[in-house]
Amino acid sequence: MKISAAIITLNEERNIARAIESLRCCEEIVVVDSGSTDRTCSIAANLGARVVERSFEGYASQKNFAASVCEHDWVLSLDADEALSESLEAEIWHLKKSPPEHDAYTVPRLAQYLGRWILHSGWYPDRKVRLFDRRHAQWRGEFVHESVSVEGRVGRLEGNLLHFTCDSLSEHLRTMDRYTTLAAEQLIEFKRPIGYRHLVADPLWTFLKTYVLQRGFLDGPEGLAIAYMAAHYTFLKYAKARFMSPQR
Repeated sequence: MKISAAIITLNEERNIARAIESLRCCEEIVVVDSGSTDRTCSIAANLGARVVERSFEGYASQKNFAASVCEHDWVLSLDADEALSESLEAEIWHLKKSPPEHDAYTVPRLAQYLGRWILHSGWYPDRKVRLFDRRHAQWRGEFVHESVSVEGRVGRLEGNLLHFTCDSLSEHLRTMDRYTTLAAEQLIEFKRPIGYRHLVADPLWTFLKTYVLQRGFLDGPEGLAIAYMAAHYTFLKYAKARFMSPQR
């Protein structure tokens, strides 16, 4: 079982070295870059990755392309701000010793937010398919929240995939602005009607669900920030869709 790692990037010089250095269990590392103007490509190449340039055509499309140019059929897909934990790396090394029993594997994702590891707030274990046989799996999702669709058996790995999210609230707000625009475009594409319930009740429900039902209060001040930002995200995506819609 030989594995190719696939990472898509755009101006990720802050993160890319950490991601690549965690991939010792992979025979190959492919970085598909969509026009970085910083040192992302040079750092990746110096660390032994094969860098391929491609214009960005959506997250799922970019990740499917990255998988397609890999040398091996088994692909480990990471975002640039992610890295394998030592326990997950050891688990993958063990998996490689014998023929795999499944066509894909999910991993739990543990996020660091404002310097704190988040264990509640609906953020953990946040299982995702990240290791898969590309002959039986494909990324889907035209706008946001892309995911791997698998035709076959899906197993579970228990080691954490580490996700290094925002270091500051300002960074979170910048990221949110980009993603809520994509989410709004998706709502418009699907012709989703937007009413006052979406603008008022849904953000409030999102805050209560995140902070109370999903025990965000146990994550301290960072949990409160996550709940507020989740509510703000909900409001923004609906507000943008309402004001961007040509049928408004």
